[in-house]
This record gives sequence, C-alpha cells and structure tokens, in this order.
Amino acid sequence: MKASTECIYCTINKMYELFCKFVDDEEERFIFTKEMLKEMSSYPDNATAPFLSSRVMRIIKKRTDISDLYVKEKELYNNKILSIEEDIFKNINETDDKLLSALKYSMVGNFIDFGAMKTIDDKLLEKIIDTALKQNVDISTYEMFRKELLEADKLCYILDNAGEVIFDKLFIKMIKELNPGIEINIIVRGEPVLNDITYEDAVKLGIDKLGNIIENGTDIAGTDIDEVNELTRNAIFSSDLVISKGQGNFETLYGTEANIYYIFLCKCDMFVRRFSINKFEGIFTKWSDITKRT
Repeated sequence: MKASTECIYCTINKMYELFCKFVDDEEERFIFTKEMLKEMSSYPDNATAPFLSSRVMRIIKKRTDISDLYVKEKELYNNKILSIEEDIFKNINETDDKLLSALKYSMVGNFIDFGAMKTIDDKLLEKIIDTALKQNVDISTYEMFRKELLEADKLCYILDNAGEVIFDKLFIKMIKELNPGIEINIIVRGEPVLNDITYEDAVKLGIDKLGNIIENGTDIAGTDIDEVNELTRNAIFSSDLVISKGQGNFETLYGTEANIYYIFLCKCDMFVRRFSINKFEGIFTKWSDITKRT
C-alpha cells in the first residue's frame, strides 16, 4: 500500500521529532532534514510509509550512533503489560469463547505503537485494555478464522510491537489450546526499528517457547515481501493461514496473495476514513474481505 501524501507528511514530522530527541544542535538538525528529504524523494512513488521511515531511521542511527532508538520504551511497556498479564489471562479464561477474547486483547494491544503515535497515553491505554472485550469483531470472519485454525497444520504469526506482544503471547496460547498440533512460525524484525519486536526481545519474553521465531532480515517496521528474507517468505506462503499484527504489517503486506488475517487498531485518521470506523476501534479482516470494506 503506497504512502499517501498524508503518510509522507506524517513520516517527515515523526522522523524529525525523533532526531531532535537525540540531537539539540540546530545546524545538525538542518543537515539531517535536507538528508531526510533527499532520501525519501529517491524512492519510487509506490514505496510504503514503513519502507520510507526505515530508510530515514538508518540516517538517524548513523548520526546518533544508537542502534536501538526505542530501547527504553520497549522495556517500559513490556514491563507494564507483564505486570497485568496474569489478570488478562484470568479474564480470558473466564469467558465463553477464550479464542475470541484473546483475539480482542491482542487487537487492543496494538495501541502501543510509537510508529503511529508520538507518545502513548497511559490512561487511554488502561481504558482500552479495560474495555477490550467490547471491541467489535465481524462474526462471519471470526467463524471462518476459527474453522481454518482447527483444520490448519501450519500457522505464521507476524508480530509487531513491544508491550503488545504480551497480548499476542496469550492469543497464541489460546490458538495452541484450540489446535495443539499446529506448527507455528513467529516472525520478528531483523533489526531494531521503532518499538517493534526483535529476536532478542521475543526470547526475553518467552515467545520462543510458543513457536519457531524467524527474523525477517530487514529493519522495516512491517513485512515487505520484496525486502524480507527467504525464510520469512517461505513461512508466509507455505502456511495454511497467516496472522498479521499492526498497521505497518498491513501497509506492507496489503495485496499479498496469501491467506492473511489482519489485526490492528485504527490509530491514524487515514485508517479511520479507510475503514469508516472510530479512532482506536479494532480491525479484524482478511484480504478477500478488504475490498468490501474500503
């Protein structure tokens, strides 16, 4: 899904603010801005927003000599959600449909996204988590998803952000409870980008105990089929179904002819307009249904 002018404007502002967080010299900021605009204008018109932002983040990493620009934020939100993990797990287990409940918690966890938002409003995050089970999920899509899960031999689960991943962990547990024999490949970023999950992050949280973790080989905050490694492409196209978390994965995978179910919160105005829903409402859809909704 190519970046719109709105996405490009947002990316420029986001990357400039990120650079200013680490560099307060006005001349350095001016030089960076020129370099950023030159870099972004050098790519084809069909480049995605995650692709463009990753190229600019390479410049920021080089100029600041910091490889993981969101390491503090990742640790902070992993710890925040870990502190309520047992309570959320208990809530899920007390519902009639544990898989559906876990899906909804996984959906709202996508709020913890430093790519889509400048900062995370902790009070709003608490409210969204507390009302997770009230999120709307299209029942026909869910029933198809549940049926396919029961029949599947192989699942590919594409992770997104730190903090959010704790909810994904609970969702994967419910998937394995429904289908104990399912083989699960779990895709993470190849290098640090925004607050997205890397291999090291995933292992620290015990995600490796739930499936085979695959690094996608890129520093893009998404899953660009033309950029990821062969292991990732094989995991996606050889799976019976794919779960794609987050807006960045949606933007980069949009149009990919695989059996992909997308789960994310609409956090920016463009997505709100595209899906005709309110901000911070969730989307659970698959490729074949998207054209019906947009």
